[in-house]
Amino acid sequence: MITALLVALSVLLVITSVLLVVLILLHRGKGGGLSDLFGGGVSSSIGGSSVAEKNLDRLTIGIGLIWAACIVAVGLLVRTGT
Repeated sequence: MITALLVALSVLLVITSVLLVVLILLHRGKGGGLSDLFGGGVSSSIGGSSVAEKNLDRLTIGIGLIWAACIVAVGLLVRTGT
């Protein structure tokens, strides 16, 4: 039972890690970055934060919280012994 939970959490950890990297790269930086490839440069000329940027921020924070919870859960499962 614990082994299956550990495997499931490990898979979720890998998925959230990849999603986190992609979401962070999509954010608009000082020089534009990869977000310009997906149309981020158009909204940067308007100024301020657009709805898309706010939603991207919320999604990144949500995935980051899931990622952190997975790390804590995997650590506790490994520490207690599987």
